[in-house]
Amino acid sequence: MPSVDVVDETFLAVPPETVAAAFAAPESWARHWPDLILSVYLDRGAQGLRWTVGGALVGTMEVWLEPVMDGTLLHYFLRADLPEDAPARRVRKELRRRQLDAKGVSLGLKLALEAGREPGVAPVLP
Repeated sequence: MPSVDVVDETFLAVPPETVAAAFAAPESWARHWPDLILSVYLDRGAQGLRWTVGGALVGTMEVWLEPVMDGTLLHYFLRADLPEDAPARRVRKELRRRQLDAKGVSLGLKLALEAGREPGVAPVLP
């Protein structure tokens, strides 16, 4: 079992294709996870991406985009270990940091992609 196991879910009131586009460019990965080296092993289009992870952690990561009502449920999974043996305290600290980072990424996307859409208001269609 990985020592860093992070699961997060956040609803974004935009279509899955919009969220997928935010993750499409490798440059966006470096902004969200600057200390991780990511390599796509499965591009699921509007359903998300799966990566192998290197660098500060070693393991796998996934962004799964599930269509829900008029938006997207962004599921985030990070299952990895520190590259070297680390004391339990360091592992707990890393786990907490990655949990906060995950929520920061999803809430940052929520603010940017929803662009001020008020709760309960229908999306503006092109």
